[in-house]
Amino acid sequence: MRITDHAGRPIGASVEDFDHTTASPSDIAALKETVYRRKIAVLKGQELSPRSFLELGRRLGRPETYYEPMYHHPEVTEVFVSSNVLDNGKQIGVPRTGKFWHADYQFMPDPFGITLIYPKVIPERNRGTYFIDMGAAYEKLPGELKQEIAETRCRHSVRKYFKIRPHDVYRPLSEIIDEVERKTPAVLQPTLFTHPMTGETVLYLSEGFTVGIENAQGEPLDEALLQRLFEATGQLDGTFEHENIHLQSFEKGDLLVWDNRSLIHCARHTTTPEPTVSYRVTVHDERKLHDGLEAA
Repeated sequence: MRITDHAGRPIGASVEDFDHTTASPSDIAALKETVYRRKIAVLKGQELSPRSFLELGRRLGRPETYYEPMYHHPEVTEVFVSSNVLDNGKQIGVPRTGKFWHADYQFMPDPFGITLIYPKVIPERNRGTYFIDMGAAYEKLPGELKQEIAETRCRHSVRKYFKIRPHDVYRPLSEIIDEVERKTPAVLQPTLFTHPMTGETVLYLSEGFTVGIENAQGEPLDEALLQRLFEATGQLDGTFEHENIHLQSFEKGDLLVWDNRSLIHCARHTTTPEPTVSYRVTVHDERKLHDGLEAA
């Protein structure tokens, strides 16, 4: 196995000659250390079945199956499928997922540490995923803004980008909203936490899932504070040219492994009607999202 940092960029490393079936414990430890240190590790030359992809994920931690079945691979339910390609006339997975800033499972009580994405059918144009390192973004915040958010908590919910399921088509919208709020009630997490693997301070919020912010006494704070944070971190830049935004490209055979604690991401969907398919596996590593959850 050979690991090479992406030169001239604060994020990203390439990992060549990695085979999860023969990787030693020290190889796995080195890969995970690269994910925490460089945020994204691109495994090169991978050719995996859905089952093999899941087994790779198991080498890194405990897989989490997505809570909505319509995203599941039909043979390996732990594999989440994003696809606009019909399989024998049948939709597998969900098309055009994740085109908003978010961390995976940010709206759940126990988010996982590592995300793996395996692009299977890659468009010729507009390929790649946008990322923001929210540890580095926090360091760049003005001092007064850092003071304003100290000791605060953010509320996260899936309600804003919940996708209507096939069986929802003829249901009243109010009934669907009630179900969403009942099955996935909003969760509170500290606005800032210490990354348990790196020790850095992470700003934990996203335009897609963060719906409120409150002080240490549980009193709601002005939503304008959230908007200032979204703007300062680059999440409101529709051109994706903000200095905090990193575009990670990929090619056939690449498999991306990233730090779901400190990165938020936004899918870069093609503007042309090209086929695109990607698989996702998400895993819990040795620690909770932050140490505050250890005692919860």
